[in-house]
Amino acid sequence: MADQNNKAKVQKINGVRGMNDLLPADAAQWAHLEHVLRDLTRAYGYEFLRTPIVEATTVFQRGIGEVTDIVEKEMYSFEDRLNGEQLTLRPEGTAALVRSVIENNLLYEGPKRLWYTGPMFRHERPQRGRYRQFHQFGIEALGFAGPDIDAEIILMGQRLWDELGLKGVRLEMNSLGQANERAEHRAALVAYFEKNQSQLDEDSQCRLLSNPLRILDSKNPEMQALIEGAPKLLDFLGEESLKHFEAVQALLKANNIPCKINPRLVRGLDYYNLTVFEWITDELGAQGTIAGGGRYDPLIERMGGKAAPACGWAMGMERVLELMKVSESLPEPQAQCDIFVLHQGGETLTAAMIIAERLRSAGIDTILFCPPDGQSASFKSQMKKADASGAAFAVIIGPDELAKNEASLKDLRGTGEQKTVSLDGVLEAAIDALVRSEEHTSELQSHSFIS
Repeated sequence: MADQNNKAKVQKINGVRGMNDLLPADAAQWAHLEHVLRDLTRAYGYEFLRTPIVEATTVFQRGIGEVTDIVEKEMYSFEDRLNGEQLTLRPEGTAALVRSVIENNLLYEGPKRLWYTGPMFRHERPQRGRYRQFHQFGIEALGFAGPDIDAEIILMGQRLWDELGLKGVRLEMNSLGQANERAEHRAALVAYFEKNQSQLDEDSQCRLLSNPLRILDSKNPEMQALIEGAPKLLDFLGEESLKHFEAVQALLKANNIPCKINPRLVRGLDYYNLTVFEWITDELGAQGTIAGGGRYDPLIERMGGKAAPACGWAMGMERVLELMKVSESLPEPQAQCDIFVLHQGGETLTAAMIIAERLRSAGIDTILFCPPDGQSASFKSQMKKADASGAAFAVIIGPDELAKNEASLKDLRGTGEQKTVSLDGVLEAAIDALVRSEEHTSELQSHSFIS
């Protein structure tokens, strides 16, 4: 009785809010997106770089900027109990990547095209497609100063949306110019907002002196008229900045990429200059940005490296998957295997396991029936599991078949035909049957056993 009472007191442990499990039902969608991203980066000559999940807090304080919402409000930071070092779960990928590039001297031999992906962490209110642990994909082109690389990374983004079949995604662009131009604009902006300070909300009051450019990014509907009348950064750009921005636009136009110039578009991170851009949708509610980026020439020197130009962009993978769902472009669920192997335990299990391993060695995805209770099950119940697996064929090895050194090969998706083959001939018969199956032909072309 005491044991029962103790068991009753054990409470279920739930995951942390905003940090979600990836369940098997969704795994194929993620695998599809990751496959498309790998193909995209390969097509443009970008190399993969992976950074640790935990970095020194100074990486993000210096890289992102201390007067940003990410650093001030959203980072998961803690003190290392062993040495007192201040550490942070990475909230974004660029600063960490630049730290790695500097530390490993990757620009010594010249410019680099790099990409990364992985989990990021921000302590913000979870909402549709936005979580406290989220997954980010990003590309970074380091050491390239010209407008051509700005255009190239934007073209990569457009190609990605096309490959994924996304609908209703539009490109907006702006130029943040250079530091001296932003300083002149900043002074005009502060003067304008100070004159209208009574109309600023609490966040904007805080940003007025620390980062007034971020006021332009406010989503508060009551401030939109005020923001619309604010001085525009484009009016403060010098000849070189305008020339760079116009060249980017010309290259996009030549490649039939439509874009809207949005003079109010800013980025939430301090390290951007010149070209900035976002891809926006109206299909996911108020938070419409699915990807964004731009040029960040000052960042490498700011983080202790030798000055070098750079640009890139990043996207939240959960947001993109949400939009794929809305666009009805998610892939169909895939079969778990090509062949399902059935048996009746004992010596038939031994033979079935040998056959299953031969099939797998030949590149054929194979599930071997394993009874949950450790006992043998009827072929009828096993056949239901074989059908549910999506397998194209079943290999059946019962006592009668084993006594004759044979197995049965049954078509589960086509004619339903069942034929007898020798145990030694199962592999050859399975290959022949799968190649003949239209459903599996294209999938099997990459396997080594097809001539």
